[in-house]
Amino acid sequence: MAQVTQGWGAPPPLPTSDRQRRFVLGPVLGLLALAICGLVVIGLVAGSVGPGGVVVGALCALLPVGPVVAAFLWIDRWEPEPPRLLLLAFLWGACFATLSALLINSGAALLIDELTGQGDVYGAVIVAPIVEEAFKGVFLVGLLVFRYREFDGIVDGIVYAGLVAAGFAFTENILYIGRAFAEDSVAGQSGAVLGVLLVRGVLSPFAHPLFTAMTGIGAGIAARHRNPVVRVLAIAVGYVVAVFLHALWNGSATIAGGGVFLGVYAFVMLPLFLVMIGVVLWQRRREQRTVADQLPLFAQAGWIAPSEVPLLSSLAGRRGWQAAVRRRSGRATAKAVMGYQAAVTELAFLRARIARGTVGSSAPIWHEQALGTLRRARAAAVGHPEALTVAMAHRGPQNWTPPPPGPPPPPMVGPQSWPPPPPYGGPGPRPPWQG
Repeated sequence: MAQVTQGWGAPPPLPTSDRQRRFVLGPVLGLLALAICGLVVIGLVAGSVGPGGVVVGALCALLPVGPVVAAFLWIDRWEPEPPRLLLLAFLWGACFATLSALLINSGAALLIDELTGQGDVYGAVIVAPIVEEAFKGVFLVGLLVFRYREFDGIVDGIVYAGLVAAGFAFTENILYIGRAFAEDSVAGQSGAVLGVLLVRGVLSPFAHPLFTAMTGIGAGIAARHRNPVVRVLAIAVGYVVAVFLHALWNGSATIAGGGVFLGVYAFVMLPLFLVMIGVVLWQRRREQRTVADQLPLFAQAGWIAPSEVPLLSSLAGRRGWQAAVRRRSGRATAKAVMGYQAAVTELAFLRARIARGTVGSSAPIWHEQALGTLRRARAAAVGHPEALTVAMAHRGPQNWTPPPPGPPPPPMVGPQSWPPPPPYGGPGPRPPWQG
């Protein structure tokens, strides 16, 4: 057997009772640690701006965080990431990254101030970008190392980076708006809170996500390559760009005047944000092609019905399918169809990664697991006959013409019963992990 190229992680170990206990205990301890970090952050902020400042800051910070998170969830529609990991990303940014950066930034600013008398300037322009982007980026590197299976490419990197940064910005906004509220309370005015909310919540809610998305893009490139040098360089370059943009943003606001800040905003950050939107749309289109290329081969193998190929090939087709099923058979049946669609996408992405050689010796196990998930999801959907055919024919959206139902898939037992269709770029049915 030929040498197999290794991915970021080793093949998954066989399940044992000890490993199952660790699988449950690890996330619980992680959430507890994040909760403690969050409580410490709240205590530090309350000590700085007072309880009233925390309440006002939190309420105002909720206004921009909703649309920002919703935007990244919209990006993540083709292959939705596990909700628990998305929540963990947000909490990491809001609790651990914020607390770590707050402590290091404050200590470094005091030290620099003792040495140069310019602690605030150097802290904002040099220390804060390096420290904050590092702690936000650690989450992405951790995913690549410990949850490599969930990391498929650039879109995933942008989504995870955006949610980490959204959590970080949420807590940071509480601090800044709380300080403005405390200043207004002392001066008997109300303009500072509105000014901070306008700048941070209306004009630049995507500032932190834009910076950290550079690291996310680097992590996404790393996930798609086998060469370890390329992986490390991609992450390092992404981090350096994130630090540079963050430093440029802070420097234009701290050192230069308002005109320079507006110039950086209008001629650097806004165009870069538009470029980021273009990258996201391009990568989403790439994801659609990945799935569409695999679907005829799935139908050939009997894993899906040929009539389902056009329904699964686009988000519009999937939404139309779900809407028709929901009208005819209710939410439970529509949820079963959504689960089936997600399982098809997961297997398509996995087989594309196997074709690139970035999975390594885990390929047979992961493929068998994904195929088993697909079969179970299809069985759940087929268990509601209307989910796959009748609902589309009777109560579909306007002008919707579903294809006729295809034959049921034959029974299969996993990689041992190859041949599967050959989407790996080579002739014949041989799986890529057989040298």
